[in-house]
Amino acid sequence: MADIVADVLDFIAEPEGKDFNALALAVFAHQFERNAPYRRFCAARDVSPAKLSRWQDIPAVPTVAFKELDLSCGPPQKIFRTSGTTRGQDKRGRHLVPDLALYHASALAHFDRCVLPDARRLRVLALIPSPATRPDSSLSQMADWIIAERGGPGSQFLIDHTGMRLDAFGAALDQAQTEGSPVCILAITAGLVAFFDWCAAHQTAFELPGGSRVMDTGGDKGQGRVLSRNGFFQSCWKYLKIAGYYCVNEYGMTEMASQFYDNVLDSRFWRSNEPRYKIGPAWTRSLVVDPETLREVPPGQPGILRHFDLANCGSVMAVQTDDVGYLTGDGFEIRGRAPGAEARGCALALDEFLAAAQNS
Repeated sequence: MADIVADVLDFIAEPEGKDFNALALAVFAHQFERNAPYRRFCAARDVSPAKLSRWQDIPAVPTVAFKELDLSCGPPQKIFRTSGTTRGQDKRGRHLVPDLALYHASALAHFDRCVLPDARRLRVLALIPSPATRPDSSLSQMADWIIAERGGPGSQFLIDHTGMRLDAFGAALDQAQTEGSPVCILAITAGLVAFFDWCAAHQTAFELPGGSRVMDTGGDKGQGRVLSRNGFFQSCWKYLKIAGYYCVNEYGMTEMASQFYDNVLDSRFWRSNEPRYKIGPAWTRSLVVDPETLREVPPGQPGILRHFDLANCGSVMAVQTDDVGYLTGDGFEIRGRAPGAEARGCALALDEFLAAAQNS
């Protein structure tokens, strides 16, 4: 385990000139050897490391399978769990992580590129549950690392066991406005929408200093008022005076150690005029597959997103989502979740995986 982790950490630290395909195949061989349910699934498909030469052919595991089985290559150093908002608390996905160093390295490196491309050390205000409140949340863990290692003085969590501390969040923004100190807001999307409603109710708005930015994640997830993406940008300008190109949406999942972000700040820093879409780090790759057949479709054609993440070497690198999107530029865009009828291929893949993985 130590050798493959060291190789992936080396790739994350300096991906330039490294061979993604070769390392992906090495990670697959490691997982085939150490992850018994995954090995049985691959064997049922007559797939083994000796038979593969491309990362695109590594068998992908449906995210729903993480709710049914413990998929790990060794004893977990940490277990992260999904929020359980869609299937209840009794069916929460769980990601067993044998080595937190991979998640730590991946999370900070790509956050730096997409949210802090100017390398500024800003006060971080996190409208995200603190680790004390959600010790099994991968998002809370990431935010904790960002506050500790990237945040300036006054950085803090503003959701605790009492709930969202919107008054305290407003007070922190007022202080930043008075001091002329730009801030980095990390927020669950629904939490920030609740704060916009708080601002409307209190007939107040803020003019945060230039360089302030927002990273939001999670969408509405059925919590509170739903706001369109353009409506979200308009509210960020109306209540915070943060322009849309300083608003970066994060797309991640408990089952993966790497995250994807809007490219807008990265593009602005490098003076690129590319349209907004999601970009992943160099140690990930993404495909789009047909929702019925799960076969790869051409760039630009919509389908189901499938991700390959070297930082997931302690569990399963190839993850099949039920998110609908399409490839564009150097990344992808998301259209939403696949309706049940259209996700037939995903459902069949889960049935196939469980039948093979549970067969001893």
